[in-house]
Order: sequence, then structure tokens, then C-alpha cells
Amino acid sequence: MPSAESTQTSMHEPEPVRPTKDDAVAAAGSELIGGPVGRRALLGTSWWTPVRVIALVAIGMFALGLVQKAPCYNGAWFFGASSQYTHACYSDIPHLYQGRGFADGLVPYFDKLPGDMQYLEYPVLTGVFMEVASWLTPGSGSIQDQEQWYWMVNAGMLMVCAAVIVVCVTRTHARRPWDGLLVALAPAFALTATINWDLLAVALTAAAMLMWSRSRSLAFGVLLGLATAAKLYPVFLLGPLFVLCWRAGKWRDFGKALGGAAVAWLVVNLPVMLFAFDGWSKFYTFSQERGVDFGSFWLILAQNTNNPLSTDTVNTLATLLVLLCCAGIAALTLTAPRRPRFAQLAFLIVAAFILTNKVYSPQYVLWLVPLAVLARPKWRDFLIWQACEVAYFLGIWMYLAYTTSGDAHKGLPADGYHWAIALHLLGTLYLCAVIVRDILMPERDVVRRAGDDDPSGGVLDGAEDVFVFGPAAHPPQHAAHFEGPQVEWGSRGPSSHAGPPAGGSL
Repeated sequence: MPSAESTQTSMHEPEPVRPTKDDAVAAAGSELIGGPVGRRALLGTSWWTPVRVIALVAIGMFALGLVQKAPCYNGAWFFGASSQYTHACYSDIPHLYQGRGFADGLVPYFDKLPGDMQYLEYPVLTGVFMEVASWLTPGSGSIQDQEQWYWMVNAGMLMVCAAVIVVCVTRTHARRPWDGLLVALAPAFALTATINWDLLAVALTAAAMLMWSRSRSLAFGVLLGLATAAKLYPVFLLGPLFVLCWRAGKWRDFGKALGGAAVAWLVVNLPVMLFAFDGWSKFYTFSQERGVDFGSFWLILAQNTNNPLSTDTVNTLATLLVLLCCAGIAALTLTAPRRPRFAQLAFLIVAAFILTNKVYSPQYVLWLVPLAVLARPKWRDFLIWQACEVAYFLGIWMYLAYTTSGDAHKGLPADGYHWAIALHLLGTLYLCAVIVRDILMPERDVVRRAGDDDPSGGVLDGAEDVFVFGPAAHPPQHAAHFEGPQVEWGSRGPSSHAGPPAGGSL
């Protein structure tokens, strides 16, 4: 029998949020497995806790993504220029096994590569990931056999990253563990998981978000620094965190996060920077020199004008646009009637970078999926966005099929591809718009509507504001009429807690 102490504690812990009760789309979808959870359901009382169920679902969806690549694995990567595009199963991984010297045992960053790309054009931690996979790849057999093995080894390692991502997202919002199903079931996640190595940085970023939600600022910084050593985008999360800590006066915690990120990034990068600077800097010079490429609105402009902008001009304009977005997000943070949640701003800042960048590879959607789930765990909005991303995923491969099929012109012409790009842009902008609306009208935020303040905010959760200006200095009691639980401003009520809810949902 449970002790009197444990029974008393569980009585004061709020119950987990049930999406099938609060979300019409989730309730409708649950009919496939028996309908919404009843009020007498014993959640988390068996081995089948939410985190385990969601992890298994994610692994199953990842496996379906591997099956989707089967036509390429069985030949399209190796025979025929356009078949890997018509089957929408392209992956960089097998092509770069030989193209970046792994098949020949060359050391990334230190050994020059034959061809136009003299050094590996990926950040150091991603290069380490690629190198470890090459060590695990059998060196016997034909080059095709080795490339197939290399893809399979990488797929296994990336599947571990995918499991880490869903577990971290599930645990970040302790009262909303079932939101992790959005990540596990995201179609764009499964389709793009093994195109490139982005899942490594996404997993480290998701783990960092979990650490921040647990008020472990230094661990957050270390993990974010490692994520930045694998991909550039995670460093952008420090920007909104700085403004949030400014508004809440949490300078010590931000300092720990910043220091941990800087040290972790240096530990990974400094050895290569000192002994192979040309190879280390290739990622940064390549990003700067790379012209307008797939997926960006810059490509639409370039292909519809007789005098396209130079690469330097695009770099300057893209930088100005993202800085303008950063300024807008900072102003929104300091003037919002209630301090925005960290996950909301994290999504907005990464989305701003994606929308203004001169290239959008289809796997970049992986950067946004976990942040979108934490920022706006609403099935309808999430699925609308995912539908746009799946359309873009198909659009880019059909466009490449068109450009590589010669006179046959099999696929999607440039005008059609431009519509696919526009759909991706509109889908991301739509999700940004509803998140901004949630910030300005916090009673519409599905996370706060359940009575929470900022469950992924860590030290920010329930903290008092110490610096605001504009409308935030004299906020209305409610931005719109809403009947339901409310969290008092700057207070730690019963719904603001650090531990998991009763029922074993963690």
C-alpha cells in the first residue's frame, strides 16, 4: 500500500493534461485506438508509461521512414540520375561516404579532399559523427556495398537521436507528456530524418531544453554549446533567453548558460581550429560563399529576374532581415502583457532564421519540429504546418527530377516548385502567427490555458518581472474573455511545479 506521505503528496500534484479531452483533432484521431481517454483511466500505472509509448511510436515511424528510402537503397542512389528524385528517397549520406573521403580513410578537416570541395563542409561535431560511422562501416565489398552499410550505420545512430528527441520533448512539459506524440507522428520528421545528419544537433538541443526546464542552467549551456558545434542554428536560442532573463532579472542563470555553451563549443572546436584551421573554417566560408539555393524566397526572386542579386548582396540583406526579426522578437518579449514562454520564442527565432536564409534544405524542418510541439501543442495547427512541409518535401524532389530527366521533363517545372516553396513559407508563417497571437493573448495559449505558466522555462517559470516597458507596464487583466484556470502574474501557484505529476508519466 502507498504510504500516507506519498498519498498526501499526490493529492496536491495536478493531473496530466489529456489531449483527447482538450483537443478536438486529437480526440477524433484517438478513435483509431478506441477513443478518448476516460476520466477513470489509470494512466502511468503499468510499464506502458507515456514516455515509453511515445518512444516506441517514434522508433516505428523512423522505421517507416527507412522503408520509404528502400527504392534508393536498392539502386536509385547508384543507377540513374533522376530515379532517386522521382522516388523522393534522396539522401546525402551514401553520396558523401566517398565524396568526402571516408571511403579512403581521410581524416576530416586535416586531409584535403580531391575535387572542388577541399575540406569537409560540416561543423566539427557533425564531422566526428560522420567519422565514427565510417569506422563502423565494413571496408570490404564494392563501393556500393560500403555506401549502403554507411547509410545503415548512420540510420541506426540517427534513430538513437530520434529517440532522445521524443523522450526529451515528452519530459520537458511534465503535465503534457502526450504532446510528444506530435513529434513521434510528424510525417516530415520521418521523411527527412536520414537525409542528412541534422538529428544530432536537434537531439542535443532537445536535451538542452529539458535541462533548462529543470532549472539546470549550466547543463543547458553545455548541451547547447555541443549542439552549436554540430549545427549553427542552436546558438540562436541564446538570444531570446537573454531577453527573457532580462525581463525576469535572472542574470546569474543566463551567465551560467552562456558560459557553459562557450566552453563546450570551444572544447570541441579549439583542437581542430588550432591544428587544422583551413579545414575547420571551411563550414563558415562555404556558408558565406554559397549562392542562393533551394527552398528560399531568394531563389524565387533569382529565377524570376533578369538581373539576380549577387551572393554578397543576398548575404547582407538576409543578415539585415534576421536582425530585424530578432529586434521584433525582443520588443515582443519586453512588451507582451505576460512574459512569453521560452519555447515560443525559441521557435520564432529559429523560424526567422529559416525564413530569411538563402537556402532551405528539406531536412531543416527537423530543427523546428520539437520547438513547434513545445511552443504550440495544438494538433490542428501542427498538422496544417506539417502538410505544407510534406508538400515541399515532394516538391523539391519532383523539381530535381524535372531538371535531371533531360528532354523527358519528368517532374515539376520551376513555376510549380516556386509554389511548393511558397507553401512551405506560408505554413511556417502561419505557425509563427498563431504563436505570436498566443503571446499577445496568453489566455489562448493551450499550455497556459491548463493553468501552467512556463513549464519549459525553468527559473523563469512563475518568476516576477523586473523589467518591462510599453503595454506590459500596464497590462489588462485579460486580453480576451476566457473561462478556465488562470495563473497569477509572477507567482508560483499550485500549477507551477518542478516535479513530474503523479501516475508515472515521466
